[in-house]
Amino acid sequence: MDVPSASDLDFDLLHEIGSRMAAADPLHHVLAKVVEFAVALVKCDSCLVYVLENDELVLRASKNPHDEVVDRLKLSVGQGITGWVAQHREPVAVSQNASRDPRFKFFNELPEDLYEAFLSVPVLSRGRLVGVVNLQHRKPHVYSRREIRLIATAGFLMGAEIEMARLESENSNLTRQLEVRKLVERAKGILQRDLGVNEEQAYLTLQRQSRQKRRSMKEVAEAIILSEEIRRGTQNS
Repeated sequence: MDVPSASDLDFDLLHEIGSRMAAADPLHHVLAKVVEFAVALVKCDSCLVYVLENDELVLRASKNPHDEVVDRLKLSVGQGITGWVAQHREPVAVSQNASRDPRFKFFNELPEDLYEAFLSVPVLSRGRLVGVVNLQHRKPHVYSRREIRLIATAGFLMGAEIEMARLESENSNLTRQLEVRKLVERAKGILQRDLGVNEEQAYLTLQRQSRQKRRSMKEVAEAIILSEEIRRGTQNS
């Protein structure tokens, strides 16, 4: 019976990444897969995924729970080792004392800052930077050429899917913003008619109600529109 070699297993895993990443999933689901596969390729204590958004690297996924910083922590391109990798589009591997690297940047919210070893790899799509994947080890760890190539190859496979999911997420946000704008415009029209105020005053009224009731503008606008529809229904019955 033939025993599969390490390279065969690597190929099979990378093939699985390509197959499973083809599914049209939301951005955070895609990034969760990125973390899952990166950790499967190289056993590590931490995996962080940054996505390039508006010239900033935003932490979007983590192997370890970091609810307080995921989607909030941001880096400029060129800042820290992660930013350096994004700027130069080259991997960086530090086997020990990673925090002493002159490019390193501390974040008090991340315990990983105290880890010894650090591997940072750019994620690209059609030559365009999409993000950066970081792997870290609590103890010193020499990253082999094979490990670096595996993560880099996975990065190429992941890049297009991350970019697609990010764009779809942006489109969804734009669609939601447009829907909210339509609701607000409709609610403003109702307030202008009922209160005898101009457009600006109607908008300020919506804002004031939103703050006082601790509800979003969308919720306040929907309540005004619902009240109008109920009133019309009562008048027509």
